[in-house]
Amino acid sequence: MKDSLRRRLTGLDERLDELDRRLASSDVLADMDLFRRLSREHAELLPTVRLFREFRQVEGDHTACTALLDDPELRDLAAQELQSGEVRLADLEAALQRSLLPRDPDDDLNLFFEIRAGTGGDESALFAGDLYRMYTRHAERQGWQVELMSHSDGEVGGFKEVIFRVIGNGAYARLKFESGTHRVQRVPATEAQGRIHTSACTVAVLPEPEATAEIQIHPADLRIDTFRASGAGGQHINKTDSAVRVTHLPSGLVVECQDGRSQHKNKAQALAVLAARLRDRQRREAHDREAAARRVLVGSGDRSERIRTYNFPQGRLTDHRINLTLYKLDTILDGDLQELSDALAAEHQADLLATLGDD
Repeated sequence: MKDSLRRRLTGLDERLDELDRRLASSDVLADMDLFRRLSREHAELLPTVRLFREFRQVEGDHTACTALLDDPELRDLAAQELQSGEVRLADLEAALQRSLLPRDPDDDLNLFFEIRAGTGGDESALFAGDLYRMYTRHAERQGWQVELMSHSDGEVGGFKEVIFRVIGNGAYARLKFESGTHRVQRVPATEAQGRIHTSACTVAVLPEPEATAEIQIHPADLRIDTFRASGAGGQHINKTDSAVRVTHLPSGLVVECQDGRSQHKNKAQALAVLAARLRDRQRREAHDREAAARRVLVGSGDRSERIRTYNFPQGRLTDHRINLTLYKLDTILDGDLQELSDALAAEHQADLLATLGDD
């Protein structure tokens, strides 16, 4: 184990002992806010410190076994113990490194998905519909709830744009790597000569702030327009000005919501999406400042970054960020994203571990 890692873990061990003493003191017990804060810190440190204490125990046993190699009667047994001990030490060190990785505070949040048709005209809108079905089917498999926020239908099907909310524990952690440009290669239904066309859609995955107040939005910076909703929804939705368009004047961001029957609900949803977009902009600006100092294997989530190709003639999906190719396009489009999500998460973790090692 590197000295820097050992010093860091030793410091955490000492901090846990300090927290044990403080949590047992009458002063802390009398201050519930302080007690809750220290209890959270204690709960966060405990798994890592337990691993470190086990590591030191195994390390001590390993040292003791080394001394037994000089004993002819115990040499073979000591050699076996040393071999198993080295394997256990390696496993514990890897677990300790993973436990020290910075945790994305947004991982447990709900999220907003925004899918927009790009190059390819009608075929791109149809592909946007395919992506919408893929993500909603995946959400169903995970037991997550999907709430349609706003959509603009394509001329021959699919969507020019669709915005929906995914509600579920760990949803953002599993889907945050989906942001970027998704490219499709297939023969459109309208293609008489059987030629393969290439189209694209952009996907944005935005964590939903726990409270809109987390992002300061001043009422004076907003222009709110109401209009009559279009499309399906019954007589009520088409006869009242229930749809809402919110324009954030300083940034120029515009959000429309029209799928709810209530103007009040549409406004609340539009403000929630606006808050997510503003927060996402802040995160991207911070990421750009850090990009020169840190390599990101999985990608930045930039809308212009081509992350994936869906090749229908070959039944192939390729994620270009991690050079992963899977020949099960049908099952993926039916919502089976498990293998893909696992691979992206593993690559992201490897990148973080490399950064931890550099530190």
